[in-house]
Order: sequence, then C-alpha cells, then structure tokens
Amino acid sequence: MTEHDERHEDDDERPKVRVVDKRRFREATSEGGSPAPSDDPRSDVASDVGEVDELARARAEAAEYLDHLQRLQADFDNYRKRVLKEQTRAVEMAAQPVVLRLLEVLDEFDLALMAAERTSDFEQFRKGVELVYAKLAESLRAEGLERIEAEGKVFDPAEHEALMQSGDPEGEPHVAEVFRPGYRLRGSVLRPASVRIERR
Repeated sequence: MTEHDERHEDDDERPKVRVVDKRRFREATSEGGSPAPSDDPRSDVASDVGEVDELARARAEAAEYLDHLQRLQADFDNYRKRVLKEQTRAVEMAAQPVVLRLLEVLDEFDLALMAAERTSDFEQFRKGVELVYAKLAESLRAEGLERIEAEGKVFDPAEHEALMQSGDPEGEPHVAEVFRPGYRLRGSVLRPASVRIERR
C-alpha cells in the first residue's frame, strides 16, 4: 500500500465537517416554527441598546410626572393660603356693619356727656341717656339680638339660669325675679337669663 493510499484511507475514517452559512442558518426556522436563536453578538448589543433607550424614556417620563406633581402641590399650597387669608379677612369685615352702628351710639353718648357738663338738669340728662339706650338697643336688634322674656314664665333650663329658688319643692318652677336679662342672637341663646325661681 502506498503512502498516498494510506492518506486516502485516513481521510475516509475522519468525520466529515459540513460548513454552514451562518446567515442562512439564522434565517432557517426551528422545528416549532420560531426562528432559531442568533449567535451574532451584534444582536445582543442591539437588544441592550433598545432596553437602555426604553429605560431612558421611562426615566424622562417619571421626571416629567414628578415635575407636574410638584407644580400642582405648589399651586394647591398657594390656593390654600389665599383662601385662608380671604376667610380671615371676611371674618374681620363681618364685624364692620355692627361697629358702624355702635359708632353712632358712641357719638350719642359723647353728645349726652357734653350736655351734662353744660347743664345740671338731671331730667334732661336722663332723657338723653334713654335716647342713647334706645338707639343702642335698636342697633343690636337689627343684628338679630332679642331679649329673653323671663319673668312669670315657666322655668326653662335652656333659657334660664336659676340662682335661687323658693316655694313648694314639689311645685312647678316659675321665674319669680330676673337678676340679669338673657338674650338670643338670631334664635339661638346667646346668654341665659339669671333668675330666681319659685315653685307653685
């Protein structure tokens, strides 16, 4: 057997290697019908770049939402401060009409005191004070103030404050005397009347 023949025989015993075009291999489909996985490292790089872009977009969107939320919070804080200031101002200004009415009464008191200095006529002074009192009562009545009529009425603990009592302990309590008048403001008891009750 010649050397050439031996070489030829060795070639027959070696496994045969098939050279496959990788591009055609990637295009081929696997048995399940899905494309075969790619061995090309460039495809992994492209995938990573896509994920980085998506992450950057998500971060930009989150930053935009955060900025919008911070602006809304600042606007709400400003609105809350403005409303609080307006409410405080409204409460302060609510007393203005009452004070204006009371200023008129104060003017009347000034006139009565000046008149008392010029004359010693007590009766004239008393009439002036009565006029001022009537004006004050009218001003307060215009704001919804009314006196609680108590004397002779059946005792009502919501409107009367009993300081003393007398009579039959089993009897029904009635207001016998008023020590200090009570008042309602727009229908609600502002101050109960201080009274002495008598049981009959």
